[in-house]
Formats: sequence, structure tokens, C-alpha cells
Amino acid sequence: MGIERIRPMADEVASLMAARFGGVRRGHPAELESMLRKRGGALPRRLRREARFLAEADRKAGQPKLARQVDLARLEHAYKLLTAYLRPLGQGRRLQGGALGVAASVMLGLLVLGAVAVWIMLRRGLI
Repeated sequence: MGIERIRPMADEVASLMAARFGGVRRGHPAELESMLRKRGGALPRRLRREARFLAEADRKAGQPKLARQVDLARLEHAYKLLTAYLRPLGQGRRLQGGALGVAASVMLGLLVLGAVAVWIMLRRGLI
């Protein structure tokens, strides 16, 4: 693993965080620094520390002299821990959760509509 691999790792972790926790506008790329600021609290403390290390390594990756100072073994370990935690919630699970949310909101709307219809019928003396 080399220095050029740091940026893709940080981007993947940021996109997994955005997919799992939200916090990014549609069509905008997720950056690890901003995801840690917005949704970093959703990670367990141990993983938050690893994510901060990955973000610091990503910041250093822009400057070759600083990038050589990054501990690549710890970086690889942090990346594996973060992806193992964030990856299990797959695309199918997110779609299923989204469909369930839409179905629940439709059912709530129908329930409210039925309650209003019954109330109007009671007020007019039809029931």
C-alpha cells in the first residue's frame, strides 16, 4: 500500500458514513472531514479515533513530505475496522428501509384521512 491509496480509502469511508448516517446533500461528494464533523458522533468512540486518524492521514496525503510520515500499517488497520463496521448495511437493506418508511407515511395519511371522514360524518349526524 502506498501514499496514493490514502485518498480513495478516505473517500470510501466517507461515502459509507454518508450512506449509513446521512448528512450529505444529494449529488455532492462526501468528504471525511465534514462527515466526522456532522455525523462523527454516531460512530463508536474507538472507531471515531480511527476515523480521525484516517482524516489526518488524508490531510497529510496532499503534501508528499508529510504523507511519508503516516503509519501505513495503522492506516490499513483503521480502514479495515471502519469499513467492517459501516459496510454491513447494504444497498438492499437501505432500499427496504426506505420503502418501509414510505409505506408507513402512506398508512398514517390514510389513517388521518379516515379519522377526519368519521369526524365529519359524526358532525353532520350521518352516523
